[in-house]
Amino acid sequence: MIVDNNLERVKPLKQSLIDSGYDVIAHLRDTINLNDACSKLQPDVVVIDTDSPSRDTLEHICVMTMNDPRPVMMFTHDGNKEQIKLATQAGVCAYVVGTLPNERLQPVIDAAVARFEEFKNLRVALQEANTKLSERKVIERAKGLIMKQRNVDENEAYSMLRKMAMEKHTRIGSLATQIVEAAELLL
Repeated sequence: MIVDNNLERVKPLKQSLIDSGYDVIAHLRDTINLNDACSKLQPDVVVIDTDSPSRDTLEHICVMTMNDPRPVMMFTHDGNKEQIKLATQAGVCAYVVGTLPNERLQPVIDAAVARFEEFKNLRVALQEANTKLSERKVIERAKGLIMKQRNVDENEAYSMLRKMAMEKHTRIGSLATQIVEAAELLL
């Protein structure tokens, strides 16, 4: 998908993409409907060509990145370090200043896709780590409740928790959540 309000720039960019083996499935004049268009059309890559990314453009990229993330390449004539920083924070994977010769287009797209995949993997790993940390906190609270209720040490409380989870065919984190929620209802 190409996003550009300058029709004179769109034609050569579109042809370069086609020459590189890509299908250009849409052309948007601005980023106002970027999120909706990406949700509907599911492009593999979004290519934005702009003189300088505006605050609104960056906000629309950010919304799309949160809702339906995908690799975003930006071609611009603005090499301002602050603009580059803001664009990458919004979700731009490749920020190219100036025009790009046809023979360099494919490596830039490949780099943008690789960077996107790496960040996607990092986000998944971070989410998993946060989930495990939250679960660990709940397990610790459940162990504390069992220790207090049954007058046992930490190892014994954990063994009891683990045994109950196995008997109920549930994850220890789920059981710990149930114990903590039940305790909160009783208090």
